[in-house]
Amino acid sequence: MSSLPPYFNISPEKALDDLGDPKGTADFSALADACAKGRADLSSRGLDETGTRTLRLFSTWEITKYLIPVAPAHFRRVLRQNPNLPQGTSETEGGAKWFTLDDVLRLRAHFGAEGSKAKEYLPYRPKGLPAKIVAVANFKGGVGKTSTAAHLAMSAALDGYKVLVVDLDSQGSMTSIFGGKVEDEWGTVFPLLARHYAQALRAENQRRMDRGEAPQPLDETLSEAVDMTAQDVIRSTHWPNIDLIGAQLNLYWSEFQIPVWRMATRGWKLWEALSGSLEADGVLDDYDIVFVDTPPALGYLTINGLAAADILLVPFGASFLEFDSTGRFFDMLHATFASIEEGENMAARALGRDEMRFEWDAVRAVLTRYDGSQQAEMAALISAHMGEVLSPHRQDFTALIGQAGEQVHGIYEADYRDFNRETYARGRATFDETYAGFKKLLLGIWRREELDAAAEQAAE
Repeated sequence: MSSLPPYFNISPEKALDDLGDPKGTADFSALADACAKGRADLSSRGLDETGTRTLRLFSTWEITKYLIPVAPAHFRRVLRQNPNLPQGTSETEGGAKWFTLDDVLRLRAHFGAEGSKAKEYLPYRPKGLPAKIVAVANFKGGVGKTSTAAHLAMSAALDGYKVLVVDLDSQGSMTSIFGGKVEDEWGTVFPLLARHYAQALRAENQRRMDRGEAPQPLDETLSEAVDMTAQDVIRSTHWPNIDLIGAQLNLYWSEFQIPVWRMATRGWKLWEALSGSLEADGVLDDYDIVFVDTPPALGYLTINGLAAADILLVPFGASFLEFDSTGRFFDMLHATFASIEEGENMAARALGRDEMRFEWDAVRAVLTRYDGSQQAEMAALISAHMGEVLSPHRQDFTALIGQAGEQVHGIYEADYRDFNRETYARGRATFDETYAGFKKLLLGIWRREELDAAAEQAAE
C-alpha cells in the first residue's frame, strides 16, 4: 500500500512545537546581519591572503585555444624569440606555463603588431567612435540578467576590449561578482544623477532670475554632487581591463529622490541623467563597451539605463511564465518611452522644434538556463513569435555554471583544472556562443556607423 502524501496526518501539537516564537521588526535586523556574515563568508572564498580578489592565471593551452588564435608551437617559439615578452610561470620545473591576463593583453598586442594581418589578434574597434552602452534588463527577477551581463563583460575583456560595468541594482549582485565594496550612495551613480539635476536646476534658476523671480537654492546634497565626476566613482577590479561603478542598498533612494527633483524642475530630462553624465565626463572615450546591469523593475534607474543604451539585451527562461512576463516588460517599455516622447513632442511641435524619439541600435532577447531536453518545444514557440529579436544562441545550464555560482565568480574565473576539460569546454561554450552573438551585433553596429561617417566625410 502506497504511503500517504506528506500533508496528511500532521499533528497540530508537533506543528506548534516546531513553530518558534513570533517575529518582530528587530528580528529583520538580526536576519540581515546573519545573511551579511554568510555573504562575507562566501565572498571571502575568492580572496587571496591579503584579503583582495585576484584573477586566476591562464595556461598556454587556454590562451591558444580561446584567447589568441595561434598554434601552441608557434606561441612558444615567439616567446623564445622575444625574451622581453611575458614568459609565464610554471608550478613545477618543466611544467605548463601560466600567464596573468595582463600578460595575455601584452602578448595579444605583440601578435597584433607583428603577426599575420589575416588573423584577428586584436578586436575590431573603429577609431573616433564612442563606446557602446549595453543595458541588460528585465523586470522579472531570477532570469539570469546579472549573470548574463557579468559574463558578457568578462568575455569582452578576454577578447581584449576595455570594459566598464555600471551596477544600477541596489542589491549589488554585479558589484559582488567583481569584488566591489561600496560604502554608501556616494560611491554609486547617485552623485552623477544628482549633478545632472543640479545643472538643470542652475539653468532653470537663471531663467527665473531673468524673469525677476527668486531662484531655488541647491541643497547640501546637490552642492556636494555638483563637483563630482564619473571618475570619482569608477573603481578598478581584479580584472585589469574591467572597471566598475558599484551599487549598494542606499542607491534605491534614487527611486524616491528622482521624482521629487522632476516635480521641482519640470524641464529636467531625468532619462538623460546617466547618459549625459557619462558623455560629459569622457567615459565613452575611455572605454570600448559599457555594460549596465539594471534593477528587476521598470523604475527611474532602469529608465536611465535603457535610455542610455545603444544595445538592449533581455534575458529570460524558456517557460510560459517568463515568456509572458517578458512580453509584459516590452509592453511597459513601449508605454513608458512612448509617454516620454509624447510629453516632450507636444512642446516641440508647439515651438516648431524637431521631435525626439528613442532609438536602439539593436534589441535582442536571450534564452537563459536552457534545458534542451525539457524546453525545446517552448523555445521553438518563443522563436516563432519573437523572430529575429530572439537571439539564436541559448545559454545552457551546466555543472560548470552551477559551481561557478556557488563560488561567487563567473565561469571564466573558474580554473579548468577543477573539472575535466570536456566539462569545462562545454560549460563555457554556451557563454562563448552568447558572446559571439553579441559581438556580431556590436561589430555590425560599429561598421554601419563607420561607413556612415565615411560617407558624410566624402560628401563634404
